[in-house]
Amino acid sequence: MTDAAGTRPPLVSHVSVGVSDLEKAGAFYDAALGALGIGRVMDHVMGMAYGRAFPEFWASIPHDRQPCSAGNGVHVCFAASDRDAVDRFHAQGLAAGGRDDGAPGFRPDYAPGYYAAFLRDPDGNKLEAMTWVRPASIDA
Repeated sequence: MTDAAGTRPPLVSHVSVGVSDLEKAGAFYDAALGALGIGRVMDHVMGMAYGRAFPEFWASIPHDRQPCSAGNGVHVCFAASDRDAVDRFHAQGLAAGGRDDGAPGFRPDYAPGYYAAFLRDPDGNKLEAMTWVRPASIDA
């Protein structure tokens, strides 16, 4: 199936994670996602949306207004432009209140050239930033 422009629509329109404190979550996501060139594109009374052009990722108070919880085994992975962006995502996310869940580095058990870092946001949601590195530059 294609859209009017003849391109395939994305598989996923957007992803949302629950947060308990909008101010704390906003500071974390502004920093961590800003390191990847992803900005806040919308504010709402219940949360904020991030993307490169339109809302693709939401950090918001749960719709039912019940306490949020991080799902075990659930994570969101953001595509990074290069290793430096992955490193900045991790460092800036930690500085903005996130917790380390896997330092930047290669993950050869995932795939050759897979470079990633993992964080937990202030509410425990698991986030990843990753990029592919060509084998010739892995040792660089």
